[in-house]
Amino acid sequence: MTPPPRRPVTGRPARPRPAPARPATPAARPEVRPRALPPAEPRPSTGSQRTAPGEQRATGEHRAVPLPLRPTGPRPVREPAPDTGGQREVVDPHAPTVTTYTSGRRGFALPVRAAVVSERSAERFAERARARRRLAVRQVVIGVSAFVAVGSLAWLLLLSPVLALDPARVAISGAGTVVAVDQVAAVVGGRAGTPLPRLDTVALRDDVLEVPGVREARVMRDWPRGLVVELVSREPVAAVPEPPSTSAAAPDGPVAGFALLDMDGVQVGRVDVPPEGLPVVRVPVGDARTLRAVLAVLEALPPDLLGQVGEVSAETQDTVTMVLRDGAEVVWGSAHETALKIAVLQALRAAPASAGSAVFDVSAPTLPITR
Repeated sequence: MTPPPRRPVTGRPARPRPAPARPATPAARPEVRPRALPPAEPRPSTGSQRTAPGEQRATGEHRAVPLPLRPTGPRPVREPAPDTGGQREVVDPHAPTVTTYTSGRRGFALPVRAAVVSERSAERFAERARARRRLAVRQVVIGVSAFVAVGSLAWLLLLSPVLALDPARVAISGAGTVVAVDQVAAVVGGRAGTPLPRLDTVALRDDVLEVPGVREARVMRDWPRGLVVELVSREPVAAVPEPPSTSAAAPDGPVAGFALLDMDGVQVGRVDVPPEGLPVVRVPVGDARTLRAVLAVLEALPPDLLGQVGEVSAETQDTVTMVLRDGAEVVWGSAHETALKIAVLQALRAAPASAGSAVFDVSAPTLPITR
C-alpha cells in the first residue's frame, strides 16, 4: 500500500531525506511527478517585506515554489536479532567500538576505543596503595610508641623508687643555737620513700616551721633522692626574768628563771641563769609595747656595742635605759633615731673629754649630755 503524498508546506523548502535502503528484492519504482499547486492568494503588502537576494519584489501576487516530494516505496523490514541460545555475547575489549551520536534529524557514528590502563599506570596505582598502607601502619606504630613512652616516664617520675626521698641524703643548715636538728630531721624523715616529683615542699616547709626555734625555712629538692633544708633560727637577744608568781610580779623581785626571747619577742628557750653575753631585760610583766621597744633597740645595736650591754630596763616605751658591763649608764629614751643615737654614743665614749663619765644621755641625740 502506497502512503498518500504529503502536502507541501509553503515557505522554506523541506530538507530532502536520504533514500531508505533497498530491500532484498527490487521492486518497480513508480514514476513520481510533482503535482501542480493552485496559485496562492495574493496578500496585502505591509510595506516592509524583504526579498531574498536575487529575487524581485512581486507586485500584486506571490509565486509558490514547488518542493520536491519524498519518494514513496516500501519501508525496509528490520531483521530480528540472531538467537544466541541464552548465552551472552562476548565482546573483545581490544576491538574498536562504535558509538552513535544523534543531532537533530541526522545521526552519525564515530569509533571509540575502549579504556586502556597501561601496566605502568597499574604499577603506580599499586605503589600508591602500598604507600598509604605503610603510612597508616607507621602512624599506628608511632602512636603506640608515644603512649608507651609517656606511660613509662610517668611511672618513673611518680611511682618508681628511683627518685624516692632518702633521709640519709637530707642536708640541714642554719640551726643556730636553739633549733634541735634531730627534730627537723624527724619531720623530714616522715616523707621518706616519696618520689621527689610528688613531694609537696610547701607542706613540708610548714611542718618545719612548727619546730621550736625555727624562724624561717626553705626546702629545695636535691636530685635524684635528696633534700636541702635551710633554716633561719630564732636566736635569743635578751633574757627576761620570770617571777615565781605572775599575780605578784615585780621587776626587782625574786625570779624562778629566765625566758630567752628573740628579736620578735618569741620565747625560744628557758634557763635558770642568763647566758654569758646576753643582756637581761627588765620590763613590767605583760607590757608588750615596752618589751617590743627594748627589743627593737637591741636589734639595731652593732655587735661590738651589743656585747657591752649587761642589762636593759624600761618603765615605758620611751624610757629605755641600758647599763653597760663596765658600769656606765646610757639613757636611751625611745626607739626613734636609733642610728643617730648609736653614732653619738660611740663618739662620746671615744672622746677624751668624757673619760670617766658614768652617765651618757642620748635621748636627745642633737643635745647629748654626759656626767
